[in-house]
Amino acid sequence: MNALKRCWCRIFQGAFRLAIPLLPYRRPEQLPDVASLPGRLADRGCGSVLVVTSPSVANMPGTRRLLDALAAAGISCAVYSKTIPNPTTDTVEEALALYRSGNCQAIIGIGGGSSLDCAKAVGVRAVLPHKPLSKLGGVLKVRRPLPPLAAVPTTAGTGSETTIAAVITDAVTRDKYAISDFPLIPGYAVLDPEMTLSLPPRLTASTGMDALTHAVEAFIGRSTTPDTREDALAAVELIFANLERAYQNGSDLDARRNLLTASFRAGCAFTKSYVGYIHAVAHSLGGAYNVAHGHANAVILPVVLRAYGPAVHSQLARLAQAAGLARPGAGEQEAASAFIGGVEALNARCGIGAAIPELRPQDIPALARRADREANPLYPVPVLMDAQELEQIYRRLLPR
Repeated sequence: MNALKRCWCRIFQGAFRLAIPLLPYRRPEQLPDVASLPGRLADRGCGSVLVVTSPSVANMPGTRRLLDALAAAGISCAVYSKTIPNPTTDTVEEALALYRSGNCQAIIGIGGGSSLDCAKAVGVRAVLPHKPLSKLGGVLKVRRPLPPLAAVPTTAGTGSETTIAAVITDAVTRDKYAISDFPLIPGYAVLDPEMTLSLPPRLTASTGMDALTHAVEAFIGRSTTPDTREDALAAVELIFANLERAYQNGSDLDARRNLLTASFRAGCAFTKSYVGYIHAVAHSLGGAYNVAHGHANAVILPVVLRAYGPAVHSQLARLAQAAGLARPGAGEQEAASAFIGGVEALNARCGIGAAIPELRPQDIPALARRADREANPLYPVPVLMDAQELEQIYRRLLPR
């Protein structure tokens, strides 16, 4: 990266870091199960709610438990169950119509990141009825409190229950954009392990590695704070102790509960401290080949950590100690290498490979430019890379 661009990136990132203490970040209230939520909503005077979910999640026993608990609390409920992966503006408008016709006063998103994003976007449209979502893409354009919003994740990885963003696809242009503002942070995060019991091993692994990537990138970046470091360390420890257990035995409720906690804490960490090149590269692969985001993060994570080199050895050494991967008294370089090796071994034990089979060499320059545009100057990465340098990352992801 040339000196002028490097200087601009670091000035931009430095200004953002100085602003962190002044920004209205907040932590959702954690609830242990779906039965805890209706009472919180009733206390806020909510007599009618919209539940936003997907067809498969709508039929889960946990969803039925929530609907029954809402009814027992005297709260009427409208259910929108047509959320699709990568929710569109049309999806949001359909759910919004149900919210209005039901005179709803609160919104509950149940599912993975897509359902939670759709629920957030419905809240945005409810308070800004005259603004289309296409005008709200970007940062700090909502600036208005949403109706009470609860998130019930059915995966332990995306962290959407903690974040300021909703990613929406325009139904006409197919443009994909994020709406990012502090009112989108849910008021409640329901971490009910029974809601994740139906998650198959493959998705358990990839979503868990997604959470690990959130924690690692938040920890090694240049915008960390004491609380985000604490959250990231706790998340890494929980993931290494529980992911393989849940992968091998999907009925292990303790492992499922611990992974939900890890995802929540990793989400709190990266919401404030942000991510890095791992996410930028993963997003480009998802856009080009529809590679699942968590799977892409898992494969890319050790490759980028090695590329960062000595700049991250001290941070990775601390993560290695938290994860129980480094021997007592190990030096920073040895412990950092143990952490990267531990990530690769965990991937292998959970059936995740070391390459992206869909990646085509001729696409790499365009993909690298896309990742460069996304990451620079926004992401507070420990080592700056331009598009040409990022190309080397992609080449290490090619099948051997």
